[in-house]
Amino acid sequence: MSTLLVVEHEPGCPIDRFERWLAGLDLLVVRPHKGEDVPSSPAGALLVLGGSMSAHDDDIAPWLPATRELMAEAVSTGVPTLGICLGAQLLAVACGGGVEVGAAPGRECGVVDVRWRAEAASDLLVAGLQDPFPGPSLHADAVTELPAGATWLAETDVYAHQAFRVGASAWCVQFHPEVSLPTFRAWAEELPEVDTDAVTAELAARDAEVASAGRSLALRFAQVVAGRRR
Repeated sequence: MSTLLVVEHEPGCPIDRFERWLAGLDLLVVRPHKGEDVPSSPAGALLVLGGSMSAHDDDIAPWLPATRELMAEAVSTGVPTLGICLGAQLLAVACGGGVEVGAAPGRECGVVDVRWRAEAASDLLVAGLQDPFPGPSLHADAVTELPAGATWLAETDVYAHQAFRVGASAWCVQFHPEVSLPTFRAWAEELPEVDTDAVTAELAARDAEVASAGRSLALRFAQVVAGRRR
């Protein structure tokens, strides 16, 4: 069984529904917010979750430099990698891209319709996934510049870089395919500018669709990891 190293930045942003959808992998969850060290090796595969800090908040989350180094190592060694929200932004920074904190278009809230670009049609991970893909979102920071050589895979009307790939096997998504309704509500409640009832009602109304799409992405990632092991 392949080992998937999961980096959790805070308890309120867990692996959530991905835990059962990735049950075929041996999950090793590292919690640096509890003092656990970020490994120097990405093991068989790597998943970096979201968080409320920015990709540049090394003073708030002193493990971020080690996480960026870990993700860069995964890219250079071809280890299957998935970065979600903050994880996507960390990979962008680690590989020479740019992230804007409090980006000009403002916070992207609710379930956003992510449109796959033409490049996605031949991508190992996302080809054939639901289009548009329903992506729960509450982010205000954004990837504004992709790393050199990255493949741009998806966009929305508000933010361009919703999904991209760096190298052959490191993928990033700005939205949250793993999130459950209780977790999403807890995030919204911490953001005074967000109408918690409105955004959670939107997710509740589309949750079956969101779960189906998220599960498909998780299972596809597990297949990519298993394929590399073989």
